[in-house]
Amino acid sequence: MAAAQVKISVNPELAASFKSACAESGVSMTSVLSGFMADFSNAGHKTNTHCLATRRQRRAAVKRLIGHLELIRTAEVRYMENIPPNLQGSLVYERAEETVSLIEEVAEMLTSAY
Repeated sequence: MAAAQVKISVNPELAASFKSACAESGVSMTSVLSGFMADFSNAGHKTNTHCLATRRQRRAAVKRLIGHLELIRTAEVRYMENIPPNLQGSLVYERAEETVSLIEEVAEMLTSAY
């Protein structure tokens, strides 16, 4: 499959942060941006079955999912960190902790699947 190159300009801090988040999540910047473009344009839904025809494609798709889960986990941790100290014993905080724990568990399970 031939690839098309897309050139964008963004704030340098945003680019550095994105690059770091992708590295920490173990995903390529290309895969995250491609996934976003496919989701945004609904292009991914048209060829979804074909894109998962091989084990390699499924493994890559799971890797992208794990990357997205890591981004969600990071956002949930930030949410927890922003909960005021007087509410850190509350149900809201406990649910956030459970969510982080469950996301980590799911990511581990998906990693072990492939």
